[in-house]
Amino acid sequence: MSRPPTGEQLKACCAAAYSSDAVALLLGDSYHPGGTALTRRLAGALALGPDSRVLDVASGRGTTALLLATVHGAEVDAVDYSAANTALAQGAAQAAGLTGKARFTTGDAEHLPYPDSTFDAAVCECALCTFPDKARAAQEFARVLKPGGRLGITDVTVDPTRLPPELTGPGARIACVADARPLDEYVGILSAAGLRTVRTERHDHAMTRMIDQIEARLNLLRITAPDRLIDAGVGLDVAPAVLTAARGAVAEGVLGYALLIAERTPGGAAIRATDA
Repeated sequence: MSRPPTGEQLKACCAAAYSSDAVALLLGDSYHPGGTALTRRLAGALALGPDSRVLDVASGRGTTALLLATVHGAEVDAVDYSAANTALAQGAAQAAGLTGKARFTTGDAEHLPYPDSTFDAAVCECALCTFPDKARAAQEFARVLKPGGRLGITDVTVDPTRLPPELTGPGARIACVADARPLDEYVGILSAAGLRTVRTERHDHAMTRMIDQIEARLNLLRITAPDRLIDAGVGLDVAPAVLTAARGAVAEGVLGYALLIAERTPGGAAIRATDA
């Protein structure tokens, strides 16, 4: 019997997937449900402005960080586990003339490479669900936020007791589903780290729209560029069943998407991430 993957192996696998051309082909510029429209709503809830110093955790190819720098004028640091994504994001910042406003670093959300109490706000979109040690990542969010600093999260929610088998394998974990948690469990994880949730919103319809988008792109690429999908490891025979299962899970309330705003409590700074 093979051993389950370690946390480091899971992080490396997710990083490789989200820096691949296959994901870019299927998801486009924004890698999370709701796209940049939901990112703008998240930024508005955080009341970001030109004086804000913001951290974007799991920044991917830099779409969110560059939006926060251009639309809100914020000074943004961004960290991603994938060195390939960091390089692509740095290139995008240079092309946009934003290297002075948006800095990209390769690093681990469970070991953020920043001093204590550095940021006014932090964002993490559709990524906490993939972190093997969510509690530690939440502690790191709290550690790098200033007192009163705010965290904005958008993420997949699930009822793990009702997930269909198509959405429980390794591929589903990379797709942000298999290890996602119910909304109240995210609130509990943040609370234990010293982050008090002050606002939650349901955006389940954004999940359905993303499933529709992926299906449309998959069908187009199946006709126009099947070799690119096969080379990228996309299972053309399996994908339709997975998408159908995901759409049904959203309709039945098993799978969804949520926005959370949390604030670092006075005691949050005392909660420090430590090595196991």
